[in-house]
Amino acid sequence: MSQRAALGPPGTVWIAPSILSADFAELAQGIAAVERGGADLIHIDVMDGHFVPNITIGPPVVKAIKRVATRPLDVHLMIEQPERYVDDFVRAGADMLSVHVEASRHLHRTIALIKSRGIRAGAVLNPSTPAAALDEIVGDLDFVLVMSVNPGFGGQEFIPQSLDKLRRVRDVVARTGAPIPIEVDGGIDQTNAAHVVAAGATILVAGHAIFGGDDPEAATRALRAACGSPAGSHE
Repeated sequence: MSQRAALGPPGTVWIAPSILSADFAELAQGIAAVERGGADLIHIDVMDGHFVPNITIGPPVVKAIKRVATRPLDVHLMIEQPERYVDDFVRAGADMLSVHVEASRHLHRTIALIKSRGIRAGAVLNPSTPAAALDEIVGDLDFVLVMSVNPGFGGQEFIPQSLDKLRRVRDVVARTGAPIPIEVDGGIDQTNAAHVVAAGATILVAGHAIFGGDDPEAATRALRAACGSPAGSHE
């Protein structure tokens, strides 16, 4: 079973490259490159073609990534009835597992199931889902993930209203008194990294900004520099 991924001391900003934009024919090399660049997590988007209009990967690919990655695996389930697949992804090597509040009818039960397996559990909000949807669950969460694009495809543009959304989520989290990390995913790049950090994000997911060019290692370092965060603990 995977161990609970450490998310760094308070105030630390973590970089989580998303393999959705990577070259799957050279996935091991791409992961090694971002790790050299100081990546703190490897973000894996799982899509089922029902909850979102795209199909990506399943537990076998996560298991293969686990063999080559040296960073914790941050697995984001964009699927219907995610509770049915929690154990499959835990066995495959997920260190963090997030589910959408829109996709899980019994969210408390699903979060409790994930945590009972010894890994970190997070809840995800789509762009149109208000921060208040977290009110009754935030105290049970290890992290929150805010989507800054409509999920389903990589390379989309950041939704500007997401900055206000992040601030509202930060307020919800602050009421717990616990240092719950806030992750942001969608359209993150060097132009907006500092803004999302200022709005409350502490984990930045980036796909196209890192894997869309020729040098994922340099792009990872550049994103960290853009958000004003010092080198991660893995450097």
